[in-house]
Amino acid sequence: MDFNSMNSKFKKFAGEASTVFNRAVQFTEEKLGTAEKTELDAHFENLLQRADKTKLWTENIKRATEALIQPNPNQRMEDMLYEKLEKRKKDRMTYYETLGNCMVDAGHDFGPGTSYGNALVKCGQAQIQIGNAEREFVSTTINNFLTPLYNFLEGDMKTILKEKKLLEVKRLDLDAAKSRLRKAKSTTTTQQEGQSRAEADLRTAQSEFDRQSEITKILLEGINSTHAHHLRCLNDFIEAQTKFYAQCQQYMTDLQKQLGSSLSTSE
Repeated sequence: MDFNSMNSKFKKFAGEASTVFNRAVQFTEEKLGTAEKTELDAHFENLLQRADKTKLWTENIKRATEALIQPNPNQRMEDMLYEKLEKRKKDRMTYYETLGNCMVDAGHDFGPGTSYGNALVKCGQAQIQIGNAEREFVSTTINNFLTPLYNFLEGDMKTILKEKKLLEVKRLDLDAAKSRLRKAKSTTTTQQEGQSRAEADLRTAQSEFDRQSEITKILLEGINSTHAHHLRCLNDFIEAQTKFYAQCQQYMTDLQKQLGSSLSTSE
């Protein structure tokens, strides 16, 4: 490696170190109340707050929905592990199916020709039907509701957080540049060169801050589309839930009729 190349890399490293140091100084002085801070306009602040709320409540709704469709926390963790490893989840019977199979087996053991055995078989079959309906409901909920929420958190939201963090960095650079210019102006006129350099640095910092502000603002305004999409997903979830409950109601109504006729026959 030649000397010029080494010297260029050293200057680059020194420049980056100086920038990081200036940010740290600016941040510390702001916390101490000894430095001015560029404030974002009210509309921008509202967009940031709405994005934060969207992230918070999307995470909470996602967790609560996962707990609804899989109440067992250990099995939820197991499912998450399979998902992380991108492996196929092992098929697992629902609690309704487990109860249904138990009742059917008991009914056959007592004898389907007996009143009690026959009733157990019928009850078990109804429970299995409910279990199948629940399985369909869970699958639909995952595909149409949970997956879009997860994709938003892992996609758009992470991008927003990344750009928001970069905006804060550019804001610190801007305010540090303003501070350096104020200090340069307070010195004697013999430091004219330093003042010119500080003015040029401020123009660059302002330009980069404005550009990053626009990028971040566009992403934040995209939350409108996110809410509209999540509303459609919510409707899909309610539709699946309504269908599931209607199926359960029908299975139970049919079962009651069958058990009623069985009791009448046994009498």
